[in-house]
Amino acid sequence: MQLHCANFTLDLSTPKVMGIVNVTPDSFSDGGKFARTDAAIAQAMQLIDEGASVLDIGGESTRPNATPVPEDEELLRVIPVIEALVARQIPVPISIDTYKPGVMRAAIAAGASIVNDVRGLQEPGALEAVAGSDAGVCIMHMQGTPQTMQENPHYEDVVAEVKAFLSQQRDACLAAGISQERIMLDPGFGFGKTRIHNITLAKSLAELLALGCPLLVGLSRKSVLGQMTGHDVDARLHASVAAAVVSAMQGAHLLRVHDVKATVEALKVVAALK
Repeated sequence: MQLHCANFTLDLSTPKVMGIVNVTPDSFSDGGKFARTDAAIAQAMQLIDEGASVLDIGGESTRPNATPVPEDEELLRVIPVIEALVARQIPVPISIDTYKPGVMRAAIAAGASIVNDVRGLQEPGALEAVAGSDAGVCIMHMQGTPQTMQENPHYEDVVAEVKAFLSQQRDACLAAGISQERIMLDPGFGFGKTRIHNITLAKSLAELLALGCPLLVGLSRKSVLGQMTGHDVDARLHASVAAAVVSAMQGAHLLRVHDVKATVEALKVVAALK
């Protein structure tokens, strides 16, 4: 399994780690820590040293009830970081975590190689922004918006409905000329899902793998882990690593995490034992 993204090809024959760099003041876990450009760049370089295979740069929090960020502000947060990392010729692809087509286009022009869209390319112009490039794309499922998604989310069959959405958006990408080798899928843990929905999805990754695209899993520090352990967000390292390990053993190809070093080491053990 590989993901083609601009000048990079990710070898996903063994699970890899996507390191999170939130250039935001209000993200649920590390909001404010890397809001300055220099702090974000330093964090990105550290995550590469710790073994990240992808850097995911985001300028707008998508936590529940997050305040939307104007496009101009989001651009001011992320583009200088992307440009600085590209200038350093880092050896890993940069992913832009955004749902705004204008930010997608600007980030790709600045050197981003992957678009990671929590709205699954549903915004007008988003599909065209990716199709007009050679970037890879991650399509995520979300019920509602960050402002509404945790207001009593409901499914008749969460696995079937998430799978149907991901299949539909994958097919839309293919029809727009985005090859399957450029497409990755994400079930969207914590995005419009209850504890039971998240657990059900986590146990059913094999059904999503049947769609034939690499699978990204993002459970790092999520509230469902806090519900299981009783720990606040800053004390969920062990739970996050356990979730990454179980996901990798079920076939996940890319793990989106805050704690790169611990996860990379755990996944090396998974790969060796498999």
